[in-house]
Amino acid sequence: MKNSLVKQSKGFTLIELMVVVIIVGILAAVAIPIYRSNIKKAAASEGAALLGAVLTAQKVYYAENNTYTTNKNSLNVEATGNKYFTDYTISSADANGFVASTTGSGTAAGVTVTMTYTNAAGATISYSGL
Repeated sequence: MKNSLVKQSKGFTLIELMVVVIIVGILAAVAIPIYRSNIKKAAASEGAALLGAVLTAQKVYYAENNTYTTNKNSLNVEATGNKYFTDYTISSADANGFVASTTGSGTAAGVTVTMTYTNAAGATISYSGL
């Protein structure tokens, strides 16, 4: 009898490598949109912080004038250090409350943060575009 030499192969077959590539592709297809969504949510917190500064300035203005204002120059809120939310608008204001909003840019493009404040109910922040 002749001794047969069994060739031992080391490594992976092409099929095994293709299966791994397919699995990694499926995981990436699921993970990337979730990651981008979380990045937008994190950036939106900068907009909420900006509107928090507007709220504080509006309360100071109210204490001095017994009404809220739509004039941004009266509030002296600077957003120049912000990366995504660099400007805000005050769409309405009276003695009972105000509505302010800010829109993101860059990674936060399409995200709008809105604060509605009333003396009776306090502040409510809503997000759109997440």
